[in-house]
Amino acid sequence: MSKKDLFLRACRKEKVERIPVWYMRQAGRYDPDYRKIKEKYSLLEICQQPELAAEVTMMPVKKLGVDAAILYSDIMNPVASIGVDFDIVAQVGPVIHDPIRTRAQIEQLKPVDPQGDLGHILETIRILDRELDVPLITFAGAPFTIASYLIEGRPSKSYIRTKTMMYEEPEMWFMLMDKLGDMVSHYLRAQIQNGGKAFQLFDSWVGSLSPRDFRTYVLPTIERIFTSLSDLDVPKIYFPGVSSGELLPSLRELQVDVIGLDWRVSIEEGRRRVGERFAVQGNLDPYVLTGPMSIIEREAKHILDLGMQQHGYIFNLGHGLFPEASLDKLKQLTEFVHAYSEQALAQDKEAKG
Repeated sequence: MSKKDLFLRACRKEKVERIPVWYMRQAGRYDPDYRKIKEKYSLLEICQQPELAAEVTMMPVKKLGVDAAILYSDIMNPVASIGVDFDIVAQVGPVIHDPIRTRAQIEQLKPVDPQGDLGHILETIRILDRELDVPLITFAGAPFTIASYLIEGRPSKSYIRTKTMMYEEPEMWFMLMDKLGDMVSHYLRAQIQNGGKAFQLFDSWVGSLSPRDFRTYVLPTIERIFTSLSDLDVPKIYFPGVSSGELLPSLRELQVDVIGLDWRVSIEEGRRRVGERFAVQGNLDPYVLTGPMSIIEREAKHILDLGMQQHGYIFNLGHGLFPEASLDKLKQLTEFVHAYSEQALAQDKEAKG
């Protein structure tokens, strides 16, 4: 039993002495030291420098005491390898210079080349594999979420062009899903082969779909991705993003170990919807962190009490950290999760004899 494998054991629904914790976007703009780095380099420029990207990845491990690191990268990085030109624009997000609107554009997308085009990311992973004392989570963006950027041209609230392609041009849609599914599978495999100890597939915006549309237009590709990676002996996490509670019953057959939950569904209800096979991860509303520590600890305790009812629980947020979050509060929250869960689990073990 060691700190090094606490997160991995929880993913596999094994007994743990305390609940592991990490935070989505834990390497980011809430950290003053990171903000200083961003004054000199853009996100993509940091990703191009393996030593710097590794340093940023390790910052929250050292400062917060979290039980896993998540690779500092961006879900759009592999998109450049398949032939899509984009920028990450401040206060906007990914902006595509030539949004995908035609069959010809989809046909022109190339197979991803992780070694050739994304070697800097793989080198970052190798550095972290040598230097971290906690597991490294690598990740990719899921096909629907990536497609929404490629088709809309930038972040969207309505996804009107994305859904229009789904409904009006289903053959084009599935061609794009197949190409993005292949991209994700090859990219994730390369990450694990170079030292990743777990991976998460982020589907941040798929909650915009109805359960029926999700099952029709997206789930087959998600299933294919995880089936293609089933030989990799690492925990696999699927996070269906925000407002995805109604999609959870559709995930019961996925070949994954962990389902991430947003804050709109309780841990208890999330487990009921996905079934007993999975560990679950989540799901504090990130904006609870704007409150005083008494409120933060009250909400964390409620989530932990639900999570600890069964083996297989990882404490996290229901979405990523925001720039205004407090580094000090995050450190205190991490310490609280560890201390409270360790005491509660020890008492439960003693009560059961």
